Amino acid sequence: MSRPTLEVADILRVSGSSFLARHGLHLAPQHRKVMDAIVRCRTVALGGHRDRCSGCGHQAISYNSCRNRHCPKCQGNARARWLAARSAELLPVPYFHIVFTMPHELSALVLQNKRLLYDLLFRTSAATLLEVACDPKHLGADIGLLSVLHTWGQNLQHHPHVHCVVPGGGLALDGTRWVIASSRFFLPVRVLSRVFRGKFIAELKQLLLQGKLQFHGSLKELATPERFQHFLRRLFTKDWVVYAKPPFGGAEHVLHYLARYTHRVAISNHRLVSFKDGQVSFRWKDYAAGSKQKIMTVSADEFLRRFLIHVLPKGLVRIRHFGLFANRKRSASLLRCRVLLNATATPPQPAPTALIRCPLCSNPMLVVERFTSHQLPTAAAIPPLKPRFDSS
Repeated sequence: MSRPTLEVADILRVSGSSFLARHGLHLAPQHRKVMDAIVRCRTVALGGHRDRCSGCGHQAISYNSCRNRHCPKCQGNARARWLAARSAELLPVPYFHIVFTMPHELSALVLQNKRLLYDLLFRTSAATLLEVACDPKHLGADIGLLSVLHTWGQNLQHHPHVHCVVPGGGLALDGTRWVIASSRFFLPVRVLSRVFRGKFIAELKQLLLQGKLQFHGSLKELATPERFQHFLRRLFTKDWVVYAKPPFGGAEHVLHYLARYTHRVAISNHRLVSFKDGQVSFRWKDYAAGSKQKIMTVSADEFLRRFLIHVLPKGLVRIRHFGLFANRKRSASLLRCRVLLNATATPPQPAPTALIRCPLCSNPMLVVERFTSHQLPTAAAIPPLKPRFDSS
């Protein structure tokens, strides 16, 4: 893919200071940290390194990356390393993709309680799948799943949901056999929706009773038990959307599929179209119009506001494993599943290395010197190191 001509960093460099002047009082330190990291990413501010071609000896200086998980330029290598680690955990069965979405009415409360309610979304969606799958009326098996949190829609508005990837089957409740799910159907979405709604609202009520929820601005009136109970009753009248996508193939397709959902940020640089006269235009898919691709134009302030509402609290894990794949029992569960499926473990893929190719001969470029931000301005005048194989 060609390098984008416009980046989120460009918008921040031009409009970031004025945005902070107007809205800085409402931003958390994490927001400022993300803005600073994106602006500094792959610039002299972070230092750099000299690369030498392993073939022709051509040399070039590259800047370091910020490695912030919200930076549009820093997710490729992290995604590749994560997928390589997961390659040995796949089972030779079809996989299903199920999406749990929170109602729009919860959005403001979630934004004021991100850590609590994103965690609750993870726990209740996973508990729903595990409970319904165990029911003998449905699958009657213990299952494993991987969940990925996304907080955005295509238009960058707040739209929290989790993508769950689940093998098409599970261990019988007595652990003696593998229970195969239908090739076209995993679990009934109407049942999943009702159970998900009940679990989430019950847990939400407990958080209020425990005094853990925060209410600011227009939400202050919800702090009273009577108003909050009325709010919960309205939530119960809503259909909580659970969407089961068509099943996709076995292990050879899963990693490619997962790559579309893990380590994503709210918007990629490739979706940006233009930035002029204080207006940002970007591409988006309108799913209400048959996934038609459209162009949306908003002010730079509004673009940055939408981008920053998707910054996650520090330390919040956005890719999690549940059930058979929970960290504490994953190895033993996978071994048991493979025995019952008469399958052998897939050798783990080697962790990829980020190799830059020489523009002259396409051989790998290797790092031979590293520079601090203070050294970089004069790095071009520093005599290059001799190759290790040079005998002179």
